[in-house]
Amino acid sequence: MLMNKQNKWSFLFFALGVAGEGISGGDRIFIEFARRWSTKHRIKIFTSSEGTRLCQTQEIPQSIVLSSLNNSQLESFFVLNWLYKVIAGIVLGLTLSLSQKETYLYSASEFWMDSLPAFILKLRFPKAEWIAAWYQTAPNPLKGYTEGGRQEVYRFASLLYWFVQLPIKPLISKFADYVLVNNEEEKKRFFRLDRLGRVLVVLGAVDLEKIRRWKKIKAKTQKVFDAVFQGRFHPQKGVTELIEVWKKVVDKKPEAKLAMIGDGPLMEKVKALIYKYKLEENIELFGYLFDGPEKYKIFSQSKIAVHPSLYDSGGMAAAEAMAFGLPAVGFNLKAFKSYYPKGMDKVEIGDLDAFAGKILQLLRDNHLRDRVAREAMEMIKDNWSWEIRARETLSQIDS
Repeated sequence: MLMNKQNKWSFLFFALGVAGEGISGGDRIFIEFARRWSTKHRIKIFTSSEGTRLCQTQEIPQSIVLSSLNNSQLESFFVLNWLYKVIAGIVLGLTLSLSQKETYLYSASEFWMDSLPAFILKLRFPKAEWIAAWYQTAPNPLKGYTEGGRQEVYRFASLLYWFVQLPIKPLISKFADYVLVNNEEEKKRFFRLDRLGRVLVVLGAVDLEKIRRWKKIKAKTQKVFDAVFQGRFHPQKGVTELIEVWKKVVDKKPEAKLAMIGDGPLMEKVKALIYKYKLEENIELFGYLFDGPEKYKIFSQSKIAVHPSLYDSGGMAAAEAMAFGLPAVGFNLKAFKSYYPKGMDKVEIGDLDAFAGKILQLLRDNHLRDRVAREAMEMIKDNWSWEIRARETLSQIDS
């Protein structure tokens, strides 16, 4: 049975891998879990200077202790910053002393700087329990991001991703006590732990209470955008394909307008495609936006959500838009069967004509759009609360 604050049960979170100004799905999960678990348990988070800023922006409770690396001067140098974090993580693993017999070690990602300190401490203190996050398996490096028959498959990016995961997976498989994944397919990759009931599926969630409060104040908002996208501008997310799709939409509906929320390595390529297809009046780029009035306003001003991911293990970006009553359009990925069984109309992976056609159908058919929107709202309302998700996960670990 988990012990409360008075009995000094503690969680040590290793989130040194946080980078950039945005927030990934794994970052969101560890922050929301820490926020809610801290009401009953003592928590300390080891993170980077970027992670400290993120935790402060997300207003984590003061009861959570933050221990930050002094790596702010290295943030502009990706490789040096990455190596520094890995070395710092190893040093933490070798030097930290666990005064309690019962301690949870939570590695927030499979990146070396998060997983290695937890692994080393598990070796040094076998009674500690290691909770390892593994939210997506890298694609085959020989194939790259090939889904949907895309021409540019980004093999080098997928090779780096695969290489980072290569030494960590066997460590997690052999030494972790629990693995957190975010769909049923990923469970199969950890056969031994799954057989023991120690692979826990953590679906995403959204801050429903925060959204309800905002919607109550802004009851009616005029629609400005035909569709909204939220996500990282990364090869996985289909952002360049989305520009191709929107060109097809504009060919049929010249005034159609798309809002894109996010940033990432493909930003310049997205801008170049917008310029190439003369879509400057049809696509508005907002960059990365944290939860709050500015982002919520854009969702409220939109008619549908588009989620063109071509390689994804789940994802919470579409769910947040769906919480505003937006029906979604996406590709028919395996992970979306469990993530978005309702509220998202899906088309064959890589079929950009079908994707554009589904967008136009929802824009033209108000009754269809309202029906799918109601399905989206009901699904999010019933099963996408962070309170429920945090409580369920902690209960599974406890049991």
